Amino acid sequence: MNLNLTDKIVLVTASSKGLGKAIALEFAKEGATVLLSSRNEDTLSQTVGEIKELTNNPNVYHKTCDMSSSVELSALFKWVNAEFGGVDVLINNTGGPTAGGFKDLADEEWMAAFEKNLLSYIRTTRAVLPYMQANDFGRIINIASSSTKEVIDGLILSNTFRAGMVGLTKSLAREYAKNNILVNTIGPGRIATDRVAELDQMAADRQGLSIEDVIKTSQNLIPIGRYGKPEEFAKVVLFIASPANTYMTGQSLIIDGGMLKAL
Repeated sequence: MNLNLTDKIVLVTASSKGLGKAIALEFAKEGATVLLSSRNEDTLSQTVGEIKELTNNPNVYHKTCDMSSSVELSALFKWVNAEFGGVDVLINNTGGPTAGGFKDLADEEWMAAFEKNLLSYIRTTRAVLPYMQANDFGRIINIASSSTKEVIDGLILSNTFRAGMVGLTKSLAREYAKNNILVNTIGPGRIATDRVAELDQMAADRQGLSIEDVIKTSQNLIPIGRYGKPEEFAKVVLFIASPANTYMTGQSLIIDGGMLKAL
């Protein structure tokens, strides 16, 4: 299938590693112009070099940006607009919020999670919409979590703000479908990333178990019987964010190997 991405400009945020990196790599393989951002210049530059080497695609660029900073987001899009005119595909991605239950978290942590995991997506979307509207084309993917379908104990910040993301996605999808701007939320289940490894280690420490036992227990809950690979998640994102997707919008999808029992 031709995904028609060779003339598209794609921005993937928080893309120096993990799911963001995997997504950026898949777009680069398809010949898109890919823009990466994250907080760490050294890691980001290294990732761009790796993607260029793996894909032979020279059109891979980067700029540092902390998604929780309105100043840095403004600078990111000033660069994007000056160098590329805008973006056709926006992949909104950030690291997960602080873990904890309701009594564990102060106002500062709630506000930080709001800025990082919801308001940042609002700001990036606001920045790309004029270009997408002018071109009568756009694809926006909001990377979320399986908590959009089934709450995760001990992750109340994720449960709260990822739900807000779903509402944002549905509202944007309905408002901008007339401009051929399709907006969807996609969440990972147990994908083998640093974030999942961190959560597994926290669970092991809390329960007094080995990390191997925690992983085995988690895998037993997944019908496919294993954690997903970042590239497996990325390939789904690739299709839904491409011009090959012409009719799916406003949806909240989970890539989880069949783990969730929620309908």
